[in-house]
Amino acid sequence: MSRFIIEGNQILSGEIVVAGNKNAALPIIAATVLTDETCVIENLPNISDVQSMLAMLSDLGKSVKMLSTHKFQISGSISKSRLNDEFASTLRASILYLSVLLARTGEVEMVPPGGCVIGRRKVDQHFDALQALGVKVNIIDHGYRLCLKRPKANYVFMREASVTATENAMMLAAVIDGQTILDNAAGEPHVQDLAEVLLKMGAKIQGAGTNRMTITGTSRLKGFQHRIMPDHIEAGTFAIAAACTGGEVVIHEAERQNLTIVNLILSQMGVKLSYGDEKTMVVKPTKNLVAIPKVQVGVWPVFPTDLMSPMVVLATQAKGTTLCHDWMYESRMFFVDKLVTMGAQIVQCDPHRVLVSGPTRLKGQPIVSPDIRAGIALVIAALIARGKSKIEKAELIDRGYEDIVPRFRKLGANISREQ
Repeated sequence: MSRFIIEGNQILSGEIVVAGNKNAALPIIAATVLTDETCVIENLPNISDVQSMLAMLSDLGKSVKMLSTHKFQISGSISKSRLNDEFASTLRASILYLSVLLARTGEVEMVPPGGCVIGRRKVDQHFDALQALGVKVNIIDHGYRLCLKRPKANYVFMREASVTATENAMMLAAVIDGQTILDNAAGEPHVQDLAEVLLKMGAKIQGAGTNRMTITGTSRLKGFQHRIMPDHIEAGTFAIAAACTGGEVVIHEAERQNLTIVNLILSQMGVKLSYGDEKTMVVKPTKNLVAIPKVQVGVWPVFPTDLMSPMVVLATQAKGTTLCHDWMYESRMFFVDKLVTMGAQIVQCDPHRVLVSGPTRLKGQPIVSPDIRAGIALVIAALIARGKSKIEKAELIDRGYEDIVPRFRKLGANISREQ
């Protein structure tokens, strides 16, 4: 395990470039299984989750060649239909291989997928969608066995607008002749990025970005070249870090169209932000942050759940009281006790809601990161705290954020890593 050592009370300033979108990269890597032709993916974030997805791809028999740090070439066919147990049990995104392996081999076995413990993320939404497309699901001793003998285009109603379940349904529908309708589908930017890839591969997709998609599949998909979109979650994270520390930060590749609700809420809290162009956000020094009554997550285009943890930290620096509500994951808020240890005034109402009062001066503490998003929130908290903080399990943060130490140091942070 490794840890971050952070000397707080630092003002961030300078310029930073947003990395490729993690949540777009993972399903697009899985989509390469749908063809034996060469696929080239650019702007892949250099994070451990991407490395694990590529390792799983290689284990399945595909040729994975690194052309540069952020560019990979993938080609060839797969040689098996069982996912590596070790990878699958530690990476939630391994479930994205279900649909593509079914499409190519007609069957797949896997252990229950792992990942961050932020709540009960059931797989039945995936199974329901895949069953509607002709998949049979069997529960076996060590996990699941799925078979696809008679694929059929169909109307699929998603009980929840799950991102990964929508992506699994999209990828299987893309190889089934006929027209499939996905209703109550997720419409996040990363889902739209996958839709663009499937279009390049030969499928026809209408309605990406809305909650109703129509997919006309084809039995033979082709290779593609694609540049992963910038990560709007990372852009929002850096904007919050800049606002908390009171510095001026220019954030490149912060696509304005994907940050509408984030920009609105930050502006309501008194954060001074503007755009030089549609991809360049400027956060100027802000001294008097003000609380807003409520921040609540929702499905796209409402406030994203992956930014709730940093938002809680921002609320500790705003004058007044903010109710932060994440109804999606019942463990999302379980990191706030660490902020309380640092001096935050937070009352946890229930697993989904916290009342945050501010502004409060935080003090450095030794703390442990529980997951990716809480981890980056604790880094932000440590940056504004008085004194030194040690954040254990830094490798969890590495799963979602590329080169955090050198990138924050470039902005003036006093941060280092210890093994």
